[in-house]
Amino acid sequence: MPFELTILGSSSALPTAERYPTAQVLNVLERFFLADCGEGTQISLRRSKIKIGKISHIFISHLHGDHYLGLVGLVSTMSLLGYKSDIHVYAHSVIQDLVKPQLDFIRGDLSFKVIFHPLDFKKPQVIYSDKKVEVTSFPLKHSIPVCGFLFREQKKQPNIKKEMVEFYRIPIKQIQAIKEGAGFTTSEGKFIKHETLTTPARPPRSYAFCTDTAYFEPVAEIVKNADLLYHEATFLDDMAGWAAKTGHSTARQAAQIAKLADVKKLIIGHFSARYKSVAPFLKEAKEIFPETYLACDGDIHRIE
Repeated sequence: MPFELTILGSSSALPTAERYPTAQVLNVLERFFLADCGEGTQISLRRSKIKIGKISHIFISHLHGDHYLGLVGLVSTMSLLGYKSDIHVYAHSVIQDLVKPQLDFIRGDLSFKVIFHPLDFKKPQVIYSDKKVEVTSFPLKHSIPVCGFLFREQKKQPNIKKEMVEFYRIPIKQIQAIKEGAGFTTSEGKFIKHETLTTPARPPRSYAFCTDTAYFEPVAEIVKNADLLYHEATFLDDMAGWAAKTGHSTARQAAQIAKLADVKKLIIGHFSARYKSVAPFLKEAKEIFPETYLACDGDIHRIE
């Protein structure tokens, strides 16, 4: 089943001819989550052939325009297309003051509700959970309040071995208990351990989204061992002072967080439009964390 990230926008404050502002879609077992919604998001969705109607949960990291100005247009398009499912927006509570008047203006045309969920910018918080996936927000360090988001599959139960069910004639009604950790006692009184009857489930996959943040080591513990980490890298290391002043990171600093967190793969993005080439970003990060990749609009990153 899929666990894949599509980059919709990878530029920082200013869009370029090749890059839209920040937006990403994560497909977790056919559940589609939108992380940030800069201008051009719905165009990128169409180019990526992702059905807009599959998105019902939108996570906005913070209220700088390049991370949310595409929201009203996206919601309006969803309504024009006749979608009925409610849209849940997880963001700073102030977002209602910014976008709700526009949504209220077109309310007569909206075919669904837009439900806002305020974020906590002081501590990690589980903000969404179902049988398949859990989403946790956590504070980052920027010029205004910012949250990162950790998407993690729910832990699966072990798989029971069919041959064991047949060999020991295990009743169907006991299979669930065995999956939950129980053993089985045969009619002859022999106890069969849980580990003998099952095989471990695949480890839960995870993705961490960290945009617009200065170098902030506490993040490493929160995203520890993530399969995939996206971390902003607005500047190169020769501008580390300016990065710190503006609440951003360099490519080297993003790689240092990935190394501290012992993640499997790092994607860097949110590049400043001042750079004509982003190749130096990759070179700088790889010196610290070799398994680094550039965020490019339209790219798909899969976790098998």
